[in-house]
Amino acid sequence: MSAQRPKDEPSAGALAGAMVHTSKHAASHAAVFAKAQASGTAPSEGDGLFRLLVESVSDYAIFALDTKGHVLSWNLGAQRFKGYEAHEIIGQHFRAFYSEADQKARHPEEELVVATAEGRVEDEGWRIRKDGTRFWANVVITALRDESGTLVGFAKVTRDLTERKAAEERAVAAARRVATAEEANRAKATFLASMSHELRTPLNAIAGYADLLLSGVGGAVSPQQREYLDRILRSEQHLLSIINDILNFTRIEAGQLDYNIRPVSLRHVVEVVLPMIEPQALARGLTLTWPDTGDAMVLADASKVEQILLNLLSNAVKFTEAGGRVHVEIGDGPAGAELRVRDTGVGIPAEELGAIFQPFIQVGRSLTTKHEGTGLGLAISSDLAHAMGGNLTIESTLHVGSMFTLTLPRAIDADP
Repeated sequence: MSAQRPKDEPSAGALAGAMVHTSKHAASHAAVFAKAQASGTAPSEGDGLFRLLVESVSDYAIFALDTKGHVLSWNLGAQRFKGYEAHEIIGQHFRAFYSEADQKARHPEEELVVATAEGRVEDEGWRIRKDGTRFWANVVITALRDESGTLVGFAKVTRDLTERKAAEERAVAAARRVATAEEANRAKATFLASMSHELRTPLNAIAGYADLLLSGVGGAVSPQQREYLDRILRSEQHLLSIINDILNFTRIEAGQLDYNIRPVSLRHVVEVVLPMIEPQALARGLTLTWPDTGDAMVLADASKVEQILLNLLSNAVKFTEAGGRVHVEIGDGPAGAELRVRDTGVGIPAEELGAIFQPFIQVGRSLTTKHEGTGLGLAISSDLAHAMGGNLTIESTLHVGSMFTLTLPRAIDADP
């Protein structure tokens, strides 16, 4: 036959289950033995078990106060994160856990007044350890009354939430940084859009008047004057290209570009772009080739694909010496249709390939190189490719050449 426990004594399992996880439950258990200590009555066998559980808990500071706020008991958790041994703090007022500034700003005794009137009070704030360091505490104070309703003391339960407080502050700081960055990006995008408009207007005027002079509207133009006007036009186009790159990159960063995704013929894209780059290739003495027999249908924004191909071809022409070759081809890859641009240019060192698509970086550029540009073309092209569900990759060998591959989703059900 199993032994019968006293009628009013809870089981050890019930005690343990009720004891953990919440400070509210911990406070109710602290009250059991705190009442005995505060009223001077002898604890029962069940009270002794409660005392053992409370004094063994290390995640909570659980202790009793008398009606004036002096410490009556001290558990392992209180010792662990407040730093006081029981003999050092029992008998001391719980004001010891507040800084002098907090004591002046609010009287700790006010918490006892509220707990007396309402039964309990809960608060969060900074508390002081024995060594003077601070910790963020969640505090619950529960009024303890005997059978006649007379106040005999208080049960105080404290949790150290310093790590949670720090995490919350980090999250708030991160959110503020994101909001500040987003606002800065919006301001930057607005400024650059306005700036580009202000710069384009005089640039267009410069190009327009240069064209008029070249056409002879203002009178005969000598060979030397024609050469000067051609230089003016080339400089205008170069500056306009830089402005467009900066504006496009800013719009991409701010998510302000719209995409018209539909079936697009890669062959048509090549046919549109090649005539734009042929004059530059011829001027540099390069051979520009592509087999016009293949095609592939992709899901993309046609104008964005044209922009990417133009960037790739411009780079290939810029970094390929006279007598070299630039080749365009359409193919099929494991991840989708591919548009490839090969050149016999200077190539890129293996250790620098990882930076090739980073903004404002032009691999191999220095103050003594003759290659111009913002270093944004490839970064913009890569971002455009990813936004259309594709990818832009590179293979390169120094002094041999490079191959850029634009991969885009196939338009399987689209008619060519």
